[in-house]
Amino acid sequence: MNEAPRIRPAATAELGASSEEFQNLHEFVRKARANLNQNVWDYVVGAAETETTMRRNRMALDEIAFRPRVLRDVAKVDASVERFGRKLRLPVMLAPVGALEIFDPGSAASVARGAGTFGAVHMLSSVSEPGLEKVAQAAPDALRMYQLYVRGDDAFVEDCVGRAVASGYAAFCLTVDTAHYSRRERDIAKRYVRESRLRATGGDFQKGLEWRTVKLIKDKFRIPLVIKGIATAEDAALAVDHGVDWIYVSNHGGRQLDHGRGSMHVLPEIVSAVAGRAKIMVDGSICRGSDIVKAIAMGADLVGIGRLQCWALAANGEAGIVRMLELLEDEVIRSLGLLGVRNFAELDKSYLHAATATNLPHVFSAFPLLEIDRYRY
Repeated sequence: MNEAPRIRPAATAELGASSEEFQNLHEFVRKARANLNQNVWDYVVGAAETETTMRRNRMALDEIAFRPRVLRDVAKVDASVERFGRKLRLPVMLAPVGALEIFDPGSAASVARGAGTFGAVHMLSSVSEPGLEKVAQAAPDALRMYQLYVRGDDAFVEDCVGRAVASGYAAFCLTVDTAHYSRRERDIAKRYVRESRLRATGGDFQKGLEWRTVKLIKDKFRIPLVIKGIATAEDAALAVDHGVDWIYVSNHGGRQLDHGRGSMHVLPEIVSAVAGRAKIMVDGSICRGSDIVKAIAMGADLVGIGRLQCWALAANGEAGIVRMLELLEDEVIRSLGLLGVRNFAELDKSYLHAATATNLPHVFSAFPLLEIDRYRY
């Protein structure tokens, strides 16, 4: 692995400056666009082939309306939850994103520290710098999880799990929806290949991944196991049967299988199949406080933030991560209060209703005030 970039902690003054600069979530996107070259920009906003799955992620969220209740005392609203024996300010996980170093020199260490400073979860991708141990050293007090792409045999997997346990990660995540790398046509059209893709080896191990690896991990280790990339009730039931602790509903942000379903369209059948026997995470174009509220009301226990994490990191590093989470918290608290509930424990799917989406779904449709031409992004 290459030498990690020098990591600089965010100073208090920087965090304060971030609060002044960023008052709306879409401002992170605008600043990120100014800071990133076209290749990096296409990496974060793009998806597979026609990008249909990505758009359906957003459409699935927009097709859910709220059913608010009134005349309830919501003078005090608390958006915190307890997960993994820790109190979190939000039921939010900064999802595993590869190559975070292309957005900020601090890379995953900056994200982990920002998550820890705020009080959210960070899941480290195995293909982000500066690596498993160095991120743990940079953010020892943060609630951290580790996500693995399988690039070796059983001994390789066992080594990775053992290192995650030794470094204090709260859970281990196995990604299972990347048996074949998708066609990223934004890159192909430019004949551009990311350096990390050129360095990638061991893809045949991911292609050959089966349930036996899940059993191997459960038999040999006591760390909670997450399976990322579950998209059907059938696979959710199989995962529970294999003792999986967390089902992670995800389609890789639309970056793998094209013409898949939106994550929030998938979530109800997963909740039904799991029936409380495991916890549930979900991601997929979630980038507003109201999105988080919808996902938790639908039955998720943690909500993953992917692209918005990248935009915040590219806009202002670690301080941007903290400020982004602060703004999400503000939106969540207002949504909960206006729904007539004081906390997530009072929320359930009775507060949701099927509706017709009013916006054309695309990667920025959650930000109607964003001044980026949505057809030329």
